[in-house]
Amino acid sequence: MGRKVTLATCSLDQWALDFDGNFVRILKSIEIAKENGAKYRLGPELEICGYGCADHFHESDTLLHCFEVLKKLLESPITLDVICDVGMPIMHRNVRYNCRVIFLNRQILLIRPKMLLANHGTYRELRWFSPWTKFRTVEEYLVPRMIRQVTGQDAVPFGDCVLSTLDTCIGTEMCEELWHPVSPHSQMGLDGVEIFTNSSASHHELRKADRRLSLIKSATAKSGGIYLYANQRGCDGDRLYYDGCATVAVNGDIVAHGAQFSLNEVVITATSDLEDVRCYRGESCQLRMGSECKPCCRIKVNFSLSGNDDTCLPTSQAITRRLHTPEEEISLGPACWLWDYLRRSGQGGFLLPLSGGVDSSSVACIVYSMCVLVCQAIQNGDTQVLEDVRRLVGDDAYLPRRPRELCGHIFTTCYMASENSSADTCNRAKELAGQIGSTHMNLNIDMAVKGIVGIFSMVTGRWPQFRANGGSHRENLALQNVQARVRMVLAYLFAQLGLWTRGKPGGLLVLGSANVDESLTGYFTKYDCSSADINPIGGISKKDLKGFLLYCVAQFQLTALTSILAAPPTAELEPLTDGQVSQTDEVPISYMIVLSWNYNGLSWRILEPPPFMSFQADMGMTYCELSVIGRLRKISKCGPFSMFCKLIDLWKDVLSPTEVARKVKHFFTMYSVNRHKMTTVTPSYHAESYSPDDNRFDLRPFLYNTRWNWQFRSIDSHVANIV
Repeated sequence: MGRKVTLATCSLDQWALDFDGNFVRILKSIEIAKENGAKYRLGPELEICGYGCADHFHESDTLLHCFEVLKKLLESPITLDVICDVGMPIMHRNVRYNCRVIFLNRQILLIRPKMLLANHGTYRELRWFSPWTKFRTVEEYLVPRMIRQVTGQDAVPFGDCVLSTLDTCIGTEMCEELWHPVSPHSQMGLDGVEIFTNSSASHHELRKADRRLSLIKSATAKSGGIYLYANQRGCDGDRLYYDGCATVAVNGDIVAHGAQFSLNEVVITATSDLEDVRCYRGESCQLRMGSECKPCCRIKVNFSLSGNDDTCLPTSQAITRRLHTPEEEISLGPACWLWDYLRRSGQGGFLLPLSGGVDSSSVACIVYSMCVLVCQAIQNGDTQVLEDVRRLVGDDAYLPRRPRELCGHIFTTCYMASENSSADTCNRAKELAGQIGSTHMNLNIDMAVKGIVGIFSMVTGRWPQFRANGGSHRENLALQNVQARVRMVLAYLFAQLGLWTRGKPGGLLVLGSANVDESLTGYFTKYDCSSADINPIGGISKKDLKGFLLYCVAQFQLTALTSILAAPPTAELEPLTDGQVSQTDEVPISYMIVLSWNYNGLSWRILEPPPFMSFQADMGMTYCELSVIGRLRKISKCGPFSMFCKLIDLWKDVLSPTEVARKVKHFFTMYSVNRHKMTTVTPSYHAESYSPDDNRFDLRPFLYNTRWNWQFRSIDSHVANIV
């Protein structure tokens, strides 16, 4: 009697509405699974059409084309003799569901609709789908004519049930159902289901992978079983990066695990002994097994996942999975996202305004990391990556040998100097560009700035002055904004025509470099160099970016970053004093808050600052303090008064209640005054759970009563009572 089963799960780089490409990737993964001896192949959530179709799910075309792809999969000889589990939207009785379609040998065994929908954070599944609420209920689904012609089936089972093969029992759950307090696998396991499958479209966030892996392990640690986890991988058309991590767990141990970040498709297989599951349950769960009041509906399948003689078949053993550090995640996640975006956009590379500061240098390092990954993939024989590179550079014979060489072909950096720029920042930008190999330009924007201000002066008869020359605050700010916005215009001009000047086709994607903390307070000029095509660091905090640059110094030997990290941050938009920068973002501080964050909450320590740390004068708080405030605002759902109440306790060792009140009121004033900027902010890589992205993640008004009268009076009243 066979007892060992070989199962396959995968992470596919699906693309929303790319039905041709999605079909090819699905079919290839099935082929690889069969070559590795698997009898069950699991794919990501909604893999036929891509998870990120958004409002295209409302279109009948999307449903139609999904069935057309399903028909081709059913007809293919590659899908024979293996149970195939694919995802697509299906309308049943005029209600749209997010479904798994499980088929074998041109017969649909089951359509399982999602029961618990993700409708938080970046997810809006209730906008497009309805949950299946009929627990342990199965109905008949009348299949479309095109499917009937292949399967010969008039109707197939649709609902909440499991598959009972000749040797085991298989149950399905989908993405959010794993994260729910009452997950289906718990109930199915008590009713004898031995294999659980989970098809996901789970996006990357810094420090999230550990929690996901813990949930997968705990799913079978409690009551035994084999757990298959499949996830989408890559950028399928928006701000999210789906970070793979296809996994197989047995009785609480990980036995197979795919890469979290990769440029190619990942298919993993594992062989497990069903008797291990039964013995595990017999010892630890015997009294609870069979206690489900309403048993699962079972569909009998005349098929065995195990062979007749598998005595010598080796089983997959438990492995230790090393998780990436946050610095490694920043190096890999946004780099893979940029690569997907670049190769699918049809453009010829990137252009980055490189100022010599931490933010733009971080973006440059991420692009360099992308080139490292591309060269590694080509060295490992990835023909698809090589084909994409040759198409990008316009040379069918090109073979990149080093990341610096590839950088020179697809990455242009530009230092845009003005009369207010220092030689130090210019040299730092030039040195970093030289070390990563980008095509670097130095240009001066003074002529354009003076031309624009001259037009204003000609019309009004007034010539605005910097504050250093006797001008008002309004004049000073306007002159700074003109410089910043001229840089944006020039960046797009060089992006459109830069390759043309070199006799190459196409254009360049402009990269932005505003971090998540600056976006939170609006600490940037609207329509300046923060306005770009895409921004790989828009969801990453300043604190994490500094740690990332330190990582790059060691990982990539980019020694130019040491001087960038040591330099005082400056926008260089006001006049120099004796050739030196007079405008800095920061002044010295007497204490430092060291922030730690995981899914269990916030923690921090109060330390003496090192010499290079400083206080953010313009923002009125340090970046670490801003990270705390940002998480309280979004994750802890705090308004001004609730935030004040939390912070007077958290910061009691360093700030008085009056000082805490001032910081909270200053933050909410700046946040509300500048919230309108988020309506036009560049699409950014989503990496933080406190991102202020206005597109889908953080939905707020952009016209506030910036005085917050009632809220601030409540804070003042509380301060008065304490004092």
